[in-house]
Amino acid sequence: MEDNDSNIRRWEDLDIDILVKIFQLLDIFQLTSGISRVCSAWRMACCDPLLWKTLDLSMLRSNFIKIPLEPYVYVDERSDRTLTRLLKISLGLSRQSIMTSIFHFNLYVSDEQLTYTAERCPRLKRLVLPAWNRIKKTGMCKAIRCWKELESLTMPSIANPPYILEEISTHCKNFSELKIMGPCDVFFASSLAAFLPNLRVLSLRCSMLFTDVLILILDSLQNLEVLNISHCILMEALPAPQHKRIVKEIDVTIRQKASRLREFLTCMDDSCVMCQRTRTDEGLVRWYKYEEGLWKTDEVRVEEISFGLFFFSFNIYRGIEISLLLGLSKSSLSDAFILNFGHWFWDVHCRVKCF
Repeated sequence: MEDNDSNIRRWEDLDIDILVKIFQLLDIFQLTSGISRVCSAWRMACCDPLLWKTLDLSMLRSNFIKIPLEPYVYVDERSDRTLTRLLKISLGLSRQSIMTSIFHFNLYVSDEQLTYTAERCPRLKRLVLPAWNRIKKTGMCKAIRCWKELESLTMPSIANPPYILEEISTHCKNFSELKIMGPCDVFFASSLAAFLPNLRVLSLRCSMLFTDVLILILDSLQNLEVLNISHCILMEALPAPQHKRIVKEIDVTIRQKASRLREFLTCMDDSCVMCQRTRTDEGLVRWYKYEEGLWKTDEVRVEEISFGLFFFSFNIYRGIEISLLLGLSKSSLSDAFILNFGHWFWDVHCRVKCF
């Protein structure tokens, strides 16, 4: 009996590289659930940079209600504590390895939470942060100053864009990609031209866009390579009493100006579901009404601007016998964790899982 037990490998004796590959299958909640406290080997594996290239909180939402005064949302205290705890554990384990950070459009981060994150993610290159309701001007500027390597940002449409664009221009010398979730008006476009003239990629999809703004962007951003206006409601300003009208087709002048671009992405098809939704929502898409995760998609290298698409390859298991995994001692883990582990392990063994 003792001989048989001596031939059984224990979980904590697994090679660190194998542990890391297994832990790559875990989501943020599982990674922060306490597995790093099982043993020193697991702690070491949980801190591996491969697990922390992306901090994906796109499945976490605030428990909130809308209010009539700024910041226009009230977030439940318990919800805030959950996010703070998750950030503290994640950023502690990541050891400044995070390069992409993704927040849900209904995850209302506070100034304190943003600052805490920024100070512990100095290598951040891509940020997806669609909800700024609770973030003050000073808080956002302080965060931007921490991100010297920032290249890509997904942000909401804001009333006073110069302050943030100037901060990016000053502190983020490699910045090149911007996605605005909401309308882009003349003031916003002019601010882009003034502070980010070297912008290479701009996505304005699923919003209301006036032709004069589009022309201003094409004329002013001479280094622009990719422009995405897919599913936008294109409007033309008119004299009173009409004021504006919907443009059904992009005219020759705009197409000529856009011909210098590497990619000019458009979709104004009446049969297109996303075009229909943008029109129904009058140029400000209510993402909460639609499929979960739809808000993250973008025709510009889908899921690559500001939000990481990670496919796990099961080739890492080549040469690892299933019997090895089944024969491991379970003495270092609780029965509950073993059951959960087995459930998700066999689930992902049968299909590629996308984070």
